[in-house]
Amino acid sequence: MTTQVSSDNTADTLPATEDSPSSVLYVLFISSVAAIGGFLFGFDSGVINGTVTALGNAFNSNDVTTGFNVASVLLGCAIGALMAGPLSDRFGRKPVMMLTAIIFAVSAFGSGISASSAEFIFYRLLGGLGIGAASVLAPAYIAEVAPPAIRGRLATLQQLAIVLGLFVAFLSNYLIAVTAGGAEASFLLELPAWRWMFWVELIPSLLFLAGIIFIPESPRYLIAQGKTEQAKGIFKRISKGAENNQIAQVEQSLRGDHKPGLKDLFLEGQKKIHPIIWVGIALSVFQQFVGINVVFYYGAELWQAAGFDESQSLFINVLTGTTNIISTFIAIALIDKIGRKPLLLIGSLGMFVSLAALTYIFGASGFDQAGKLALSEDMGTLALIMANLFVVFFGLSWGPVVWVLLGEIFNNRIRGAALAVAAGAQWLANFAITMTFPILLGSVGLSGAYGLYALSAFISIFFVVKYIKETRGKSLEAM
Repeated sequence: MTTQVSSDNTADTLPATEDSPSSVLYVLFISSVAAIGGFLFGFDSGVINGTVTALGNAFNSNDVTTGFNVASVLLGCAIGALMAGPLSDRFGRKPVMMLTAIIFAVSAFGSGISASSAEFIFYRLLGGLGIGAASVLAPAYIAEVAPPAIRGRLATLQQLAIVLGLFVAFLSNYLIAVTAGGAEASFLLELPAWRWMFWVELIPSLLFLAGIIFIPESPRYLIAQGKTEQAKGIFKRISKGAENNQIAQVEQSLRGDHKPGLKDLFLEGQKKIHPIIWVGIALSVFQQFVGINVVFYYGAELWQAAGFDESQSLFINVLTGTTNIISTFIAIALIDKIGRKPLLLIGSLGMFVSLAALTYIFGASGFDQAGKLALSEDMGTLALIMANLFVVFFGLSWGPVVWVLLGEIFNNRIRGAALAVAAGAQWLANFAITMTFPILLGSVGLSGAYGLYALSAFISIFFVVKYIKETRGKSLEAM
């Protein structure tokens, strides 16, 4: 496989090398282990879906408290994301990933044993630290070990792992609820089913911890720490024959005068944040403001509000998770062929149309005697189609492509810290959307909420056209 890319930039060119099957498999293996952090990120985000009503009843929560039970994890995510970059720049990607795996396990166990809303929120905040850290570490690590020619496809492993985590959470929630007779019904050991929904996460948490033992440290981090020989050995396994050139490019990009730090986020000699940081923040915010996580966090409640019962709503979640996985595979097939920017544009247009349709459907429907939204059979079917089309367009574009770009657009000096800032902004935006949905549902209804998400998708079209540059095929040192 040739790793040579555009020849008009010497920093963007690597000597042609033949990647052996063993080196490709090795890169795939270490990238897949890192992506387990994304799986846990997805599972921990999705497991709350289907437990919201049970938690509200168990802890006697009102709408605002219920919203915070769900959204509290996102505050932890923002803190974890902001901390992960500087910590990984100081101690390395691998040690911080190991700590993240431990945090996931403790959070999963603690969420399941919680006896009060305060205790539950504490463990969810702790889990948020792990999710936030994983959202920074996985794309950074994968971008730093992947050859340019296949980096896009490998980087989408992060999003694939996230959607697989969401799907497994939805599926395990559904199976546990159906077996027990509901999320609040007794399950194994006569404990409520919702507790077991959280405990399932212990399995991938321990697998992640075990897998990290067998992967190397990021070679680009090692060079930043002056450990060139160790980095050379890793580069040799990743792409034999190009290791010396790769080391030279990384050293040049770091300029060798000091180790990466938060001060590198500012323009040299100025107090202004580098413009590329704002692009990363905007990518993160738009990804959340289209409302995708309302579907993932509140899916069961959303479809119950639209007239479906609990069992039907949980099954719709499984269908949504399946749709998300399929669309992510489409992104994997296309991202290194047609590029990042075209996929974002397609996604923005598709999300706007499907969200606008949902806004109309929910706005045109009537209400039952209990005051709940009542969709006719035809409207209900159309709503399901539009909701899944929304997930398709998100899954083939803004879902995976944002994580790929965040791993690519920042240079070696600022990648850890810049990813931390961008991911922190993403989690704060996610918190705002998640916290406000129950409030919007009670005030302006589903139509009003989806109208705001449709507006965000519309604005994102113009953002992509003006501010996003194509990164397909370029080396990280050329960014």
